[in-house]
Amino acid sequence: MKFKAEIDVMPLKSLLDPQGKAVSASMGNVGLSEIENVRIGKHITLEIEANNKEVASSRVEKACKKMLCNQIMESFEFTLEKI
Repeated sequence: MKFKAEIDVMPLKSLLDPQGKAVSASMGNVGLSEIENVRIGKHITLEIEANNKEVASSRVEKACKKMLCNQIMESFEFTLEKI
């Protein structure tokens, strides 16, 4: 079976997000001063071949922990669907 994973990697809430801070500060310049506390992360999609959803989920989690996310500074969440 083939599955598609949608992964969101975000900076930990306890850490400063310089990109998000810069975007937040610029919102007023484009007439959106009511927007604040922007946080910027990564969105990753991938496809995986696995016997079942549990195996696919385990492999995606391993990929996130070993390669896609720096767990010292980032957290991740993902959804998985059969395609």
